[in-house]
Amino acid sequence: MFAVREESAFRQELTLSLILTPIGFWAPVTPFERALMFATLLLVLVVELLNSSVEAAIDRISFEQHDLSKRAKDFGSAAVFLALVIAAVVWATVLLPVVRRFI
Repeated sequence: MFAVREESAFRQELTLSLILTPIGFWAPVTPFERALMFATLLLVLVVELLNSSVEAAIDRISFEQHDLSKRAKDFGSAAVFLALVIAAVVWATVLLPVVRRFI
């Protein structure tokens, strides 16, 4: 897969997903919570792939600096950041009560 070979951000997010997935299976949560946790991990990967697509298309058009190109790339990066925030909030919301039971 090209994204794994060429996109370091995708590799980092994929690694994070691979680390968190066993935790999601291990955690004593409801099936709905587990599905929501895994869905947010997939959301991050999907948004990163879309962001990489936007960046590749813009770079294909031209490497010259242009305000609209910069804006499109910034919007894509912001979308990835928001997807990561959503994932973090969901995982924290689901797992904090579990952790508190053991403390």
